[in-house]
Amino acid sequence: MTSPRSKLLVPTILTVAGVGVAAGAAYLARQRKGDVKDFVVSRVLEAPAGRSSYTDLAQSLERAGGHLAGRAERAADTPANRDVLAHIITIERWGQSRLRVALRERAYVRDESGAYRPPAALSLDELRALLSSTRAGTVDLARQLHRHPPQDDVTVDHNSLGPLTAKAWLRYLTQHADLESRRLRGGQDTAHVAEHSLS
Repeated sequence: MTSPRSKLLVPTILTVAGVGVAAGAAYLARQRKGDVKDFVVSRVLEAPAGRSSYTDLAQSLERAGGHLAGRAERAADTPANRDVLAHIITIERWGQSRLRVALRERAYVRDESGAYRPPAALSLDELRALLSSTRAGTVDLARQLHRHPPQDDVTVDHNSLGPLTAKAWLRYLTQHADLESRRLRGGQDTAHVAEHSLS
């Protein structure tokens, strides 16, 4: 017999599988409350991150950063692509500020991610460079956390997902950037979309 909780978890798991780990968790955090949100955050962020060391997470961020840079390099110079890169940078910078709370480098402030958005006038090349340097900064924070790890029960709030450990924050930033960067389109992709829209 299926319990009411199980019935709720079926669409939850399908949502995460369909749209990606970090995005699924963020979507469900906005759409659902209580046990279901906690279940998703636990399974897709906390549990996998908890099985990794900070060194593992730093290496994962670094490897993913290479793929990220490659997608950015292949992206066409369009407003949509520049907006995607700006968004990734924004969330990564915002997450870095929360990681610095875990490192006790700053006090917690419940600010919004928009305060970390790069200037709108930046060119595609400038955004590519900023993306790489921003990711390098996240890798450095992961290594600092390896040298000065917080207690396992220390959490820092995410505005939508609630309390996250530093390891879960690192996994969230890795997954978020990876998923969002898949929206980038190269010149051939853009031409194909335009041709398809005219046919």
